Amino acid sequence: MRNGGAWRATVVTAALGSLLATATLTACGGARDAARDGARDGAGADVGRSAPGRSAATADPTRIPGVGDRWQRRIPADSRQVVAVYGDGRDSADSTVVLYTKRGTTWDRVRAWPAHNGKKGWTTDHREGDKRSPVGVFTLSDAGGVRKDPGARLPYTRSAAFAAPRWWATSYWHDFDYVIAIDYNRVKGTPPNDPTRPRGYERGGSIWLHMDHGSGTSACVSLSASGMEQLLRTLDPELHPVVVMGDRAHLKAAR
Repeated sequence: MRNGGAWRATVVTAALGSLLATATLTACGGARDAARDGARDGAGADVGRSAPGRSAATADPTRIPGVGDRWQRRIPADSRQVVAVYGDGRDSADSTVVLYTKRGTTWDRVRAWPAHNGKKGWTTDHREGDKRSPVGVFTLSDAGGVRKDPGARLPYTRSAAFAAPRWWATSYWHDFDYVIAIDYNRVKGTPPNDPTRPRGYERGGSIWLHMDHGSGTSACVSLSASGMEQLLRTLDPELHPVVVMGDRAHLKAAR
């Protein structure tokens, strides 16, 4: 069931599901030639793999760590939840997802998980099929997936239309059991698999947070099932959540 208006809870028909699977999974698809190194489980506590923390001597608790002025000022003033995705490098598919919440003027680190991003890394000029995730700050407005709603606060659409095609490798079949749409080249307030791309098809789209299969994606960010469940149960539209994402060098940019 969907948490929003009744019209958004409509079950997508099997025919439409097949069409949408072909039209909208391309950003996170392309599974046939991906490396298969096994999914990493983020169910434990904070990741030890160099996720940015705070130095007691230099930290500014009013800022998201590791994020320079260029991207820091793009975080909306009313946002009180940030999902930060710290890519290991411009051409790396490995990253770390960290959830921050704001209390007063202070950003508190809640949890971190190992993650993956685009197979070829990151870009500030994302194009369809480039296998790179877009660098930037994007709102998070809608969620969904194959599985039933785990208690999401964001509007949630459950539908078999999210299922990965069965001609993909079996390790990818559960990628879209849970998804959170990243508001890059999409219409807010629609299910994540709505294929509409306001800036045109060539600019890419259907970029999501979704479940991990153990290697890079076509542009999305992937993390463990337990991590996705926590994000779904935590991200609250009333707190205006956003994702701040990119490789560490780009994120540190001052301008």
